Amino acid sequence: MSASTEPEKDAAAAAATEGDEKTEAKDSGSGWELLYCGGTSFDAMGRKVVGGAQGNLVSPTRLRPLVGVDIRFVASGCTACHCVALDAGGKCYTWGRNEKGQLGHGDTLLRNLPTVVSQLSKYKIIKACVGRNHTVVVTDDGKSLSFGHNKHGQLGTGSLRNEIESSPVSCIVAEATNVACGADFTAWLSSVEGSSILTAGLPQYGQLGHGTDNEYNAKESSVKLTYEPQPRPRAIAAFSGKTVVKVACGTNHTVAVDSNGFVYTWGFGGYGRLGHREQKDEWQPRLVEVFQKHNVLPPNAIVSAGSVSSACTAGGGQLYMWGKMKNTGDDWMYPKPVMDLSGWNIRCMASGNMHHIVGADDSCISWGVAQNGELGYGPNGQKSSANPKKVDILEGMHVTSVGCGFGLSLIVVDRANVGDRLGQLEIYDGDTGAEGLYSLVFLFPNDMV
Repeated sequence: MSASTEPEKDAAAAAATEGDEKTEAKDSGSGWELLYCGGTSFDAMGRKVVGGAQGNLVSPTRLRPLVGVDIRFVASGCTACHCVALDAGGKCYTWGRNEKGQLGHGDTLLRNLPTVVSQLSKYKIIKACVGRNHTVVVTDDGKSLSFGHNKHGQLGTGSLRNEIESSPVSCIVAEATNVACGADFTAWLSSVEGSSILTAGLPQYGQLGHGTDNEYNAKESSVKLTYEPQPRPRAIAAFSGKTVVKVACGTNHTVAVDSNGFVYTWGFGGYGRLGHREQKDEWQPRLVEVFQKHNVLPPNAIVSAGSVSSACTAGGGQLYMWGKMKNTGDDWMYPKPVMDLSGWNIRCMASGNMHHIVGADDSCISWGVAQNGELGYGPNGQKSSANPKKVDILEGMHVTSVGCGFGLSLIVVDRANVGDRLGQLEIYDGDTGAEGLYSLVFLFPNDMV
């Protein structure tokens, strides 16, 4: 753990209005609260724009609609510029980019702040995940619903009829217990015996785990390779005799853990993100050799996948990572222990494009390459960090859930025992302060994000 070079300055307290007094009353209550850091120009993040993306929140910041709301779970995705939060009552909030209807509000209008998905109000949502342009949720009674981009069948509806579904639709998955999203594919966990993991969406690199990339030539007169969309969730045959209990998805790869604590990876193999000491793509689950015998994963293990990396906690809670860790230097071709975090009790972790956040003991720890202040080090802190480093302003707080997107971070903290410290954090009202200051001029090839 590298020591902080400069203490974080407390954010200015909000003006003492009647609304703020009400906020302070909530600060000392029970429950959990969401904090946000990173970009707020959701339509510009990850894209080249004139003047650059504006309005970054470089310190953990409260979001006005969720002040005092008991948030229990957050999610974003390593290629995503939108977010999901679930409260204790199972209400679902979404915000961010919405060009493909991925917020589930029945339109394609961007939302700067968390907004309740009204069409999910009759359900109690307990899990959620986010892809590049789609969102999938799971209810307390095992139903799964999805919304957003469906070009590759990633919504799991069994149909490709509508390329965009801007309102929630049903996934063909029974007894769903959890879900994870890659950029353009989805993996569900289910309690159905023999079908504990199902996948749908883009099969291009074998990330669906069915032993094929479903490639075919779309033109007789020339070579135009296409990958057949897979809209119907299908159980992975390789796991027919096993029970998968954890899953995480990167851009085009998947990490899964079975009930024996064994780790499997498959999909795109570049930069060693599969952990097999080679960069070969894997079209079906392959056992990661490091996590066997005395180093199988315990039941409370954490699993995370970034765009080009993978991570898990193994024996003794030790964090291991593999893949591309930074922009320069050698890639980690097989799982290696992150020694800076040895001895820490890691309870949650998320990975973005090239950044990572963990909640451990009474600290929030972040590191990696940042674009929009998503590491939360504040206006006087460093922009990026090669090594795990505490987010000073949150020191002493109990972090219960984290999420990482492309240039953004979501951090949930327990309000208990923090006194008035939450009241000292800035509250964001949704004004990027950048209206009209930039215009899109160029998208990354293949619309990278």
